[in-house]
Amino acid sequence: MSFSYFSDEHDRGSAGTITLSDDKGRSLECYIEHSLEVDGQGYFLLLPVDSPVEIFAWQGEEEEEAVLVEDDATIEQIFSTAQAVLSEQNLVLKNTAYALTVAGELPPVEESELFTLEIEDEQSDLEPEQLQLLASFYYEEQEYAIYTPLDPLLFFARISKTGKPELLSPEEFRQVQPLLEEHLFNGVE
Repeated sequence: MSFSYFSDEHDRGSAGTITLSDDKGRSLECYIEHSLEVDGQGYFLLLPVDSPVEIFAWQGEEEEEAVLVEDDATIEQIFSTAQAVLSEQNLVLKNTAYALTVAGELPPVEESELFTLEIEDEQSDLEPEQLQLLASFYYEEQEYAIYTPLDPLLFFARISKTGKPELLSPEEFRQVQPLLEEHLFNGVE
């Protein structure tokens, strides 16, 4: 196998950003954090230009449970309300590919506004994710909350045969993960 490794300076200076697209025609502009070539195939570690957000629906009477809103139909219904609530903080909600994002300056992190999401998955030891509350609102008597993750949301992509960037499938990611980690994270010392 042959490897080529490019540093941050090289990437930012020459390429800067890559735009990912999904099958619905939505796009997501990302900074190139690192790039790596393995056997002639270019791989990229990407960070969205705008801040990713997640919308949760609060459910339950006694024990409040946050359920991630993932279906496009619900997001479409509540989108304009969520957009209006965020605009009060000078944030612009965008329905981008692979993740909702907001453009604008996020408020400073306050401990009282943090939410820890425990992911229940027997097959992996995922760390709890810390999220910052940006806003909450009601839509048809259902309470929703908009959070942004404190940890960056990173994407791994490759350049397809047609020259377009595309996300690695879970299978592809598992195959190249050891190589990517070895070469990308050895450079971050």
